[in-house]
Amino acid sequence: MALIRFTNKGIYCKQGDFYIDPWQPVKLAVTTHGHADHVKWGNQAYLCHELTKPILLQRLGPELHIQTLAYGEEITINGVSLSMFPAGHVIGSAQIRLEYKGEVTVVSGDYKVEYDGISTAFEPVKCHTFVSESTFGLPIYKWLPQQVIFDQINNWAHSNQEQQKTSVLIAYSLGKAQRLIKGLSEADRPIYVHSSIANLNDAFIQAGVALPETIRISPDIRKEELQKGIVIVPPALADGRWIKTLQQAATGVCSGWMQVRAGRRWRSADAGFALSDHADWPGLLSAIKATGAEKIFVTHGFTATFSKYLNEIGIQAEEVKTQYGTEDDETAISAPENPAIKEEAD
Repeated sequence: MALIRFTNKGIYCKQGDFYIDPWQPVKLAVTTHGHADHVKWGNQAYLCHELTKPILLQRLGPELHIQTLAYGEEITINGVSLSMFPAGHVIGSAQIRLEYKGEVTVVSGDYKVEYDGISTAFEPVKCHTFVSESTFGLPIYKWLPQQVIFDQINNWAHSNQEQQKTSVLIAYSLGKAQRLIKGLSEADRPIYVHSSIANLNDAFIQAGVALPETIRISPDIRKEELQKGIVIVPPALADGRWIKTLQQAATGVCSGWMQVRAGRRWRSADAGFALSDHADWPGLLSAIKATGAEKIFVTHGFTATFSKYLNEIGIQAEEVKTQYGTEDDETAISAPENPAIKEEAD
C-alpha cells in the first residue's frame, strides 16, 4: 500500500494522518524546511527539524505548536515510523523518511548534494519510493565548485572597490545569504546585511548556529562605509530606491538561473553568479540513484523533462503537480521561460 498520496492540500500520509509541506491548513504539517513554498501559516501543529523551529517562529509568529526532531531521531505517528535526514538545502532542511509495514518512502523537499560548509551535508536514504524536486532538472545546469564562485565574487567586489563602487549581492534571506556570509567571511572585508537577513541570522545564532559576524544595515550607516565591504540584500530590494541611492552601486545576482545567459541579463544586473541551493543535473541523478528507489515522484521544476529522462534510463518516474517552486516570499528571481532553448539559440 502506498504511503503517500498527492491531494489538493498537499502530500498526505493516510496511515499516519499527517501532511508533508501542505499548502493548505491541516491538523499536522511535517515541514522539510522554512522556505515559504514549503511552510504555510494556519496549521494546528508543526513537526520539523530543531533548527527549522527558529525560522518558523521568526516568520510565522510565536503562537505556534511546534515539535522538533534531530537528524536520525525517530518517532511513531499512528503506526508510521517517521525520521528526518539532512537535505543539504539550507540550515535545518530535512528529508522526511516514512516507514510502515516494511515500506519506506522518503520525501526530500528541496536538496543539494554539494556540502556548503554551513548546512548539514546531504545524506542519501535508501527507500522504495523517493519524492524529488527538479528545479534545475536540465542537463545545462552543472554547478562549478562553490569556492570557484566565491573567488569570482571576491574578485568582482575587489574590482568594484578599486573603482569606488559599492558591491551589492542579491540573495534570498534564508539559505543563500547565510551561505554567502560563511563563504565570503575569510576575505577580511566587512559584510553588511539587510534587516530581514539579520533577523534570521539572530534566530540561528540563538539556536546555537555559529555564523560569522555581519553588520546590520541601519539608517545611521553612512553610504561611504558600504563601499569598503560587501552588501547582501533580498531580491525584494533589487529594484528598490535604496540601492539607487548608493553611489555607483554594482549589483550581482546569486542564483542558479545565472548559469544561462538569459539569466545573467536579469533586470540589467551588473553580474550574475551561479550559486544555487538546489542540486544540479548530475546532483539530482546521483541522489536518486543512491536511494535505490523503485519509484520516483518528481514534484516541481522541470518535471516533464526530468521524469521522462528517468524513465528512459530505466528508473520508473512520474510527474506530479504541486504548488512548490516559488523558493521564498521574495519572488524577484525566477527562471527564464525556456533556458534550454535560449542557451542553444545563443
